[in-house]
Amino acid sequence: MTANANHPHGAMRRSDREITDRAAIDAIIRSARVMYLALAEADAPFVVPVFYAYDGTSLYLHSAKSGSKIRILKRNPRVCFAISTDHGVIESQQACDFEAKHRTVIGMGQAHFVTDEAERIAILDRIVARFTDQHFEYPKTNLDATAVIRINIESIKGKSHGFG
Repeated sequence: MTANANHPHGAMRRSDREITDRAAIDAIIRSARVMYLALAEADAPFVVPVFYAYDGTSLYLHSAKSGSKIRILKRNPRVCFAISTDHGVIESQQACDFEAKHRTVIGMGQAHFVTDEAERIAILDRIVARFTDQHFEYPKTNLDATAVIRINIESIKGKSHGFG
C-alpha cells in the first residue's frame, strides 16, 4: 500500500518519531504479547485484544468460531492492528505537555480464515510457543471449535517516543 495523506495509514504527522527500520518494527511485534485488532461493521468500530504469532509477513490469531469478531470478519475482512510496548509517561512542568513513552506498530491488512488442519495446528503451536516451551496436542473437539486467522499485512508503520 502506498502512503496517501488522505488515508488513515498515510504519511505520519510526526516523522521525527517514525520507525523506518523494518527490523526495529519486527522487534516490537515479536516482543509484545497482545495485539489490538480493529474491525468495522457498517458504522460501528470494534476493537478486541488478542494473543498472536508473527512470521515476518503475516500475523496469526485464534478464536472461538462464533462471536462478534468472527461475524464481523466474515462480512469485512479488512483489519487494522496495533501492538505497543515499553509504556511510560514523560512528565512535564505543564499539565498539557505530558506525553506517552512507547514503541508502537500500527498496520492494516486482510484477514483470512485458515482451513487446512495441518496449517491450523502449526499456527496454534506458534501462538502457544510465545507463552511456554510445552508442546500440546489439540483434541479434535477443541480444534473443530477453534477458528485460526491469518492477517496478510498490507501496510505497517512504527513509532517511538521517549527513547534516546
